[in-house]
This record gives sequence, structure tokens and C-alpha cells, in this order.
Amino acid sequence: MIINKKENVLILGAGPVGSLLAILFKKKGFEVSIYEKRNDVRKAAGYKGRSINIALSQRGWTALEKVGLKEEIMQVSLPMYGRMIHKEDGLTDFQPYSSVGDAIYSVARSDVNKLLIDAAEKHGVQFHFDQNCKRIDLKTNSLYFRNSINELTTINNPEVCIAADGAYSVLRTELVKHEAVNYSQAYLEHGYKEIHLPATAKGAWQLKKDALHIWPRKSFMLIALPNMDGSFTCTLFLQKKGQVAFEKLRSTADIQSFFELYFADIVGLIPDLATQFMENPTGSLVTIKCEPWSRTVGKSHYTLVGDAAHAITPFYGQGMNSGFEDATKLSDLIADQHRDWENIFTQFEQSRIGNTNAIADMAYQNFIEMRDGVTDANYLAKKKVEEEIKRKNPHWKNKYELVSFSDKAYSEIQHYYNKYDAVFNAFLAGEIDFDSLCEVIS
Repeated sequence: MIINKKENVLILGAGPVGSLLAILFKKKGFEVSIYEKRNDVRKAAGYKGRSINIALSQRGWTALEKVGLKEEIMQVSLPMYGRMIHKEDGLTDFQPYSSVGDAIYSVARSDVNKLLIDAAEKHGVQFHFDQNCKRIDLKTNSLYFRNSINELTTINNPEVCIAADGAYSVLRTELVKHEAVNYSQAYLEHGYKEIHLPATAKGAWQLKKDALHIWPRKSFMLIALPNMDGSFTCTLFLQKKGQVAFEKLRSTADIQSFFELYFADIVGLIPDLATQFMENPTGSLVTIKCEPWSRTVGKSHYTLVGDAAHAITPFYGQGMNSGFEDATKLSDLIADQHRDWENIFTQFEQSRIGNTNAIADMAYQNFIEMRDGVTDANYLAKKKVEEEIKRKNPHWKNKYELVSFSDKAYSEIQHYYNKYDAVFNAFLAGEIDFDSLCEVIS
């Protein structure tokens, strides 16, 4: 089948970012179609083993409020008010995210996705599931899709095509073939594997439900996020190769010994721990940067959003939040009457690339902090000083608070905290006093 009819807006990917963007564009008056390689997630059996729960924070809630879904998604989310640190000696230490009770929210990606697709359909968005975009040819302005029974669909000359098709985006793969596109990808030596920690027989949580649990072990860590049914989604971040690594955990005995040595307090909470470990896949962690994101070919306009443009590691919980922020920023650039797509997409990427590069860098830095720093004496001393700063200036926010509980540009946060870290180190070294520290960072 060949489609020559121009779609106002064609979106690749019916994940949360693509579905949210579709609603925003529909509210602007566009006809919107989404092509998705998977079957309808609302009809599929639950898939476990490679999800990493979404941690929704202010940027995500801001976007969801714009499409009228904040309250509905809040009903299937659980607040996490801080980090519960599980030390190697079995003791725990709760570290609140803020002094005023701010929380990030744990929610299943599939729950968010289903609600967004439902809402998009109600707005009139047309979904085409089981349509795997195998190739895009910008020379001929053609997109080629195949379904599960190998039928081919070709779309020629789309008016606007926006790729929200994830870290391995087909459109980005095509864009980087062309001149003047900068592209980098960096894989961590760590992979990740999910483990399901079940509820009790009575459906209760076996760990504190309103915290993000972390077992920091220097070069690796385990985390756990609560689910509505009383369970937790645990994720082990571990090197793929090395002395303590996934490659060493091949048998039930290897896995059992590893968890008993490093995470003894949860071994008894997961009866089928070794079975899950062997059956669930090991995922990869990649940071992708690309510039520019957009290209105009003839009368067709293309751009990238979300992970397709800037895949980041999950250690600040900002992947979905930054993707949602992309969607709202792009929508905000579209005037009601005059739509110069080439100019709109240029403005969009110029306003976002510096910010998404910044959160990518900060996410990796937060990985180091989560696996190592949260139990480090210098880190804990810094936290105590920050508490004193807040007593002196209650409106001051640390880096985590600005990233998670504000809409301040990521690049501005990164710039401020590069300066802040230098001044703070001078204070710790005794080069300036506390009042001077407060004055400089205010």
C-alpha cells in the first residue's frame, strides 16, 4: 500500500512522549497520525524485565497538566519523599529529597502510556499499530513500514514527521548519514537487570513504600521503586565484565552468593530471585547526543524528540520528564496561524540541545553519587551544610531539588552548580567562611 496523502503531522512512536505530543498538536488543530511498531499496549500482556519505572517529577507533571491528565495519572502513582539508603551492615538511612516535603512519583511506564493513548484517541489522533518503520529515505522523502505479516506500507512526502521512536530511532539513523550532523553515543560499562520484589500475602509492601530504595556498593548498586500493588521493581546496575560483573553470575549458586554478600536484607523477600535473574534480560545504558535534530527536504519537515534526540541514563529520573518537556516546548512554539516549520524546528532544537546535553551529563554524575557518594563522609558533611544554608535561606534549592522540583532550564542548573561546587569546596577547605558561602551562592 502506498500513501501519498499528506498528513499534517506524522509521529513515529506511540510511547508516552509520542502520545503526549499528539494530544498537544491535536489541541492546536492539526490532523495527527501515529505509527507504532508494537501492537497496542492496552491489549498486550504485561511485559516485565526491561522497563525501569518512571519517576515523574515537576517537568512531567507540568506537561501532563497541559493535556488534563495530571490528576488521573497521580491516582496510579506513588510518592517517594527521599532515598532510603541500605548500608552494607544492614542499617538504613533515610535522606529526604527536600526540606518541604517534595516528592518524585513512581509509576509504571505502561500505565502512563495506556492513559495517554486513550486520551489521544478521544482527541481524534489516528493510531496505526504493528507498523514497524524499517527505513526512511530522505532523498526520496519516503518512509517504509512493515507489519507482523510482512505487508509493506510506504508513506511519501509527509508534511511534518516527528520521530519519538526512542534511543534507536530510525529517523535519527537516517539523519546522521547526511552532512553537517554531529552525533555521539556512549555506552556505560554497566548493564541493568530488573527483579520483581513481591508484596506480602496480604498485599502489603515489604519495604518502606514512600521512598526510593538504594543499596550503594561503590562501583555498582541496586535500587527499588514501589508499585501500586504492594510490590517493588528492583533494578541492579552492575558492570557487564570484570571481577564483580554480570558475566560472573551464571549459576543459581553464583547469583545466590552474590546477593547474600551484597544485598542480604532482600534475599529472603524474593523467593524466586535466581530464577528471575536468569530469565530477565540484561539491558544496556547509553547516552546519545545529536545535532541538529531537524531537516527540511523539499516541502517535508522532519525532527526528533525525546530519546530519539537525546537518550540519557536513568539516574536522575529525567528521561521521561525531559521528553515531556520537549513536547510542551515544541507545542508552545507553534503559533495559531503562521506555521513556518523549518523555523519552528530550528528554534526548538536551539532552545533544547544545550539543556538536554546538560541533563545527560548530570544524570551520569548522579549515578556516581547514588552508587558511591550517598555513604561518603564528604557527601554527608555537604548535606549537613546544605541544611544550614536552607535554615539561613529557606528558598534556596540544591541541585536535585532544582532538577526535580522546578522547571528551571537544565543548562542553567548545570552552570550554577559548577560555580557552586567550586565555592563549596573552598568552604570545606577553610578558604571562606559560612556567611561568604551563603552570599556567593544566593
